[in-house]
Amino acid sequence: MKPGIHPNYQEATVVCSCGNTFTTRSTSRELRVDLCNVCHPFYTGEQRIVDTAGQVERFTKRFEAAQAAGPKKSKRQRRMEQLAQQRAEQEAEAQAQREAQAREERARIRAEREKAEAEAARKAEAEATAAAQAEAQAAAAEQASEDIAAAGEESTTEE
Repeated sequence: MKPGIHPNYQEATVVCSCGNTFTTRSTSRELRVDLCNVCHPFYTGEQRIVDTAGQVERFTKRFEAAQAAGPKKSKRQRRMEQLAQQRAEQEAEAQAQREAQAREERARIRAEREKAEAEAARKAEAEATAAAQAEAQAAAAEQASEDIAAAGEESTTEE
């Protein structure tokens, strides 16, 4: 070690805030500490708040004021909520568009089905009309043949 550059190492008295004192060696004659082995929570097992310059009181005042004012959201939280709201609105709009398209598709299918049913009904009616006409023609032809046959019998009986 170089001579003359190091502080003087001497006996020192350590005084704790709890009142405990003990001696050790240090470069200072007296040391003042907030915690020692007698009052430290690790050694004593009890919970204790060490208030240095009123920091705990200031913290509790700020905490109580914040609790009274209600939860204040950070800028990031507000931005995330706005994004979530925008996404929800976009999703709702997309869902409404999908529902509208589905309704239009169902209406189109229903209209096509009704059109097909109307066409089938017209075809059935036309077929029924044609069948009735054919039947009427067949009945007229049969009547005509009966008339001819009756007229032939009358002419043979008259002779």
